[in-house]
Amino acid sequence: MKVNGVLVEEEVEPRMLLSDFLREKVDALSVNVSCGVGRCGSCSVILNGKLVKSCLIFAAMANEGHIVTVEGLAKDGELHAIQKGFWENHALQCGFCTSGFLMATYSLLKKNLTPSEEEIREFLKGNLCRCTGYTNIIDAIKYASETLTGIPKDKLKEAFRW
Repeated sequence: MKVNGVLVEEEVEPRMLLSDFLREKVDALSVNVSCGVGRCGSCSVILNGKLVKSCLIFAAMANEGHIVTVEGLAKDGELHAIQKGFWENHALQCGFCTSGFLMATYSLLKKNLTPSEEEIREFLKGNLCRCTGYTNIIDAIKYASETLTGIPKDKLKEAFRW
């Protein structure tokens, strides 16, 4: 599989979860496991262009797949617009759920670059945060949307390169 554009070849036990594989074998420590049953969204990654909860998928099921984690968002040491949005809008507290929200935001904005607040709220239903009131998270997504909307289309493809 490719993880953040890098080919990873590893033999795994059939029962190894994708979340464990990414953390243990690829060192993608942004992939957090909180609930272990797919309800909180902390383990969310992009697999073959779709937002998935990696605690519900076996690593072997991602064979020959393309995965994006938070580690793949920044480019050349510069934060992605989504990461900047969360930073600038103080959209995190303890940070445990943040990677899941970042990946959900990536998935949302790749499909709809200018979502309404209602669409943002609906899309984020699969992610839980126990520290914030969600207002700053929504503001962060709006910030990222506005930032990405101002990027020329040829450069925009680079922002969603995987």
